[in-house]
Amino acid sequence: MLAVDVLIPVYRPGKEFERLLEKLSQQNYPIGRIILMNTEKKYFPEGLDERYSNVDVYHLTKEEFDHGGTRDRGMRLSDADVVVCMTQDAVPVDGTLIKELLAPFENPDVCAAYARQLPAKECREVEKYTRSFNYPEKSRVKGKADLEELGIKTFFCSNVCAAWRRDAYLELGGFVKRTIFNEDMIYAGKLIQNGRLIAYCADAKVVHSHNYSAMQQFHRNFDLAVSQVMHPEVFGGIRSESEGIRLVKRSIQYCFKIKKPWLIIQVVTQSAGKLLGYKLGQRYQKLPKKIILWCTMNRSFWQGEEL
Repeated sequence: MLAVDVLIPVYRPGKEFERLLEKLSQQNYPIGRIILMNTEKKYFPEGLDERYSNVDVYHLTKEEFDHGGTRDRGMRLSDADVVVCMTQDAVPVDGTLIKELLAPFENPDVCAAYARQLPAKECREVEKYTRSFNYPEKSRVKGKADLEELGIKTFFCSNVCAAWRRDAYLELGGFVKRTIFNEDMIYAGKLIQNGRLIAYCADAKVVHSHNYSAMQQFHRNFDLAVSQVMHPEVFGGIRSESEGIRLVKRSIQYCFKIKKPWLIIQVVTQSAGKLLGYKLGQRYQKLPKKIILWCTMNRSFWQGEEL
């Protein structure tokens, strides 16, 4: 049996995070440590970690936090065979999450596995469809041979809930230590390029969704494109936009299918926000810093960044 730890970056945790910890305590696969990388000690609920014997909290300042660097530090605090990265707003559906997530690791070439993300009750219809598009009912193992068919989707692996084989992680250098966003796909790309495999586990399920506005989609996709431009060794020459076009077409078809054609307006505005943000992010090096700071959702990343 593989030893497993769970790693969660935390910032101002609330009731959702408490539900997450409770669900982790109910798993039918034993979890070693739950490592919490908490930003700003003053925001961490007093006594929360004492409710669970396997929870360890490491505090850092807001200036120290980095999407890649903080998770890398947490990975290196573990000595488990596999580390499951989660976000504080991803809640396991049942007690089988960890067991299902680790099942693909029976294949020694599988070095990462990610869970299916299901929409929350309050999730909008269009976002519900986007979740089902990105996280289908059927599991799949992806490798270098799938690049021609899937393009950049081959690298898709989300740290909302993803398990990483730790020896391969250390061997390949792990998450980039400083990144605006997208540390999971950057490292997943390295795994694929080095002949390793990534598993999508449809039976490992968490509830996680956002009702982003078109403007929030703009900011998110700006940062996504910036992360890809900053790592041409991973994303250079990889087909990346056809999947987005397919999602738009399928979403419009879905609106007709559920007999709510007025939702097409939401699809169009959301997609426009995504596309504009992505296109500007691809050209961030030509933009004035003032414009970049307006476009990004991670302003702290750009402090001191040379352009």
